[in-house]
Amino acid sequence: MKKSLGSCATIMRVNPRRAFVFLIVLCTCILSFSFWSRCPLNDQQQTVRESSEVQGSLDQSVHFRNRNANNYDVPAEMEMAGGGSSMHEITCEINHEYSVQCRREENEVYMPFSFIKKYFEVYGEIQVSEGDEKFEFSHSYSEVHVPPEVIRPDGIFMSFEHYNVEIRKRVKCITATEGVPVSTQWEASGHFYPIQIAQFGLSHYSKHLVEGKPTVTRLITGNDLDLDLWAYSSSKTTARSLFDRTRQSDVIQFKTSDSLSNTGLQYELKEKNNFAVTLDFKMISNGSVTASLKSDTYTFHIHYVFSNTLISCDGRNIFFGLGENRRGKWIHLARDVNMDLLKGLALKCSKHRKMKDLTFLGLSIRGQGWVDNVTLASAAHMDHFFDAANWFVNHQDSRGGWPIKVTRKLLSGVMELPPGWYSAMAQGQAMSTLVRAYLRSGSKVYLQAATDALKIFEISSAQGGVKARFANSYDWYEEYPTTPSSFVLNGFIFSLFGLYDLKQVAEGQALETVTRIYNEGIKSLKAMLLMYDSGTGTFYDLRHITVGIAPNRARWDYHTVHISQLLQLSRMEDDPLFMRTAKRWQDYMQGKWSTHN
Repeated sequence: MKKSLGSCATIMRVNPRRAFVFLIVLCTCILSFSFWSRCPLNDQQQTVRESSEVQGSLDQSVHFRNRNANNYDVPAEMEMAGGGSSMHEITCEINHEYSVQCRREENEVYMPFSFIKKYFEVYGEIQVSEGDEKFEFSHSYSEVHVPPEVIRPDGIFMSFEHYNVEIRKRVKCITATEGVPVSTQWEASGHFYPIQIAQFGLSHYSKHLVEGKPTVTRLITGNDLDLDLWAYSSSKTTARSLFDRTRQSDVIQFKTSDSLSNTGLQYELKEKNNFAVTLDFKMISNGSVTASLKSDTYTFHIHYVFSNTLISCDGRNIFFGLGENRRGKWIHLARDVNMDLLKGLALKCSKHRKMKDLTFLGLSIRGQGWVDNVTLASAAHMDHFFDAANWFVNHQDSRGGWPIKVTRKLLSGVMELPPGWYSAMAQGQAMSTLVRAYLRSGSKVYLQAATDALKIFEISSAQGGVKARFANSYDWYEEYPTTPSSFVLNGFIFSLFGLYDLKQVAEGQALETVTRIYNEGIKSLKAMLLMYDSGTGTFYDLRHITVGIAPNRARWDYHTVHISQLLQLSRMEDDPLFMRTAKRWQDYMQGKWSTHN
């Protein structure tokens, strides 16, 4: 040390000015090295880092599941370029737990988006337009659908015109027995899930209002002249028009072989746009109706047969059961044959499962019976809607509810529901369906079913109903009536929508009852709504309060449902709370989190 100081002194004696400059340069280099090795952050980067710490406190699994730095390869576009580029590889250490390979260029550090996406739960993809590339980054993946300006019990339900229930993977098929979806949610063999059935009906009702009347081609109307366009497979096939007293209209009486190898009474088509088929028929033999479709070079046949098997397949033949006990009865069948083919191919009975360039080749009717009103249309929304409404009328139990006959495990070992439980969301959405069916048809059978559905709201969840109490002060209508209560937000609000719809058309004692139940629910929502605000998004339920475990954050698609629901509530209720909260929750989707201390 003394020698070093002596040398320095000697230099200063020889040339003080040069020594001073040397010291300044040396200190600058040391500070620069220290500065760059710390990977400086600007104000925005500092905010992102602090935000990640907040996010990490909510869900540590985001960090722990990605500790292997090898999982994050540096993108090719970030590789070092020739010609003296300053970009080079650098190791990024994450929370002193694991490392990720990054790239540094001067004062910027670039991290692989595969890491950023998982760590911060953000989304992005490269878009190419006219040869130009751009990277589209988004904080959330879902979209807010704004409900109608005017909320009417006979109008569009929320924004359900955007829903396509039957295409969901958890929908096994649309049954040919009752025309409603069968769910594989929570049970692979399939079951009737009232919420799914209501959403199916409400989506088709809303689509009908948005799209208007479909394009319809009538293939049979009961008139003999229609038969000129139908082909007979053999001389033993007969068909003629006659008057049916039960229907008070002309129908076509037909007689062909029951065999599927026989084409029967056949109408040939080459349709590429319209795939909705409706018909009324009654058979006294083991007959069938077949729709034939061609995809590329392969032809598939969808058979509607008298069987109790909901759906099955054999090679390129797909079968939907009409029910064995429905012979001798008039059946109204409304099918989207395109969707039926999709569900049949999902069974994987055939190696030919492509649906490119689909063509509807024709319709065949076999057996002995009567047929009327055969149509081909662009859609059959109202047929599907009334199939859902009729299901609720036919399956309502003495308590006014639609029991869900599968086990639901909201939280294994803590929040579990055995088969036979009721859901306030199912009750509410069924009400919204039934009220619209009443207003559209004028039939009071739908209104009575909607009114009877109120009974479950008066029964506590502990006694098999759906009403829970929060802090012994606020009524809450449970989507999943567990003990302890879960207080799911979206399901509760959907139940309020059903009560609101019924409140607009009910009379007398029913009006008093539904108004009381609705008002108690609105009071609870106003008091408890902000408990679902996390500052960066929303909570799906309140299990962190009732059970004392980690919060259950709402996925972005549920978060956007929350926002859409609040937007609708802001038009139903004169309270700025709903619009103000919806705006804040929309900001969360842009990464505009609430402030911190």
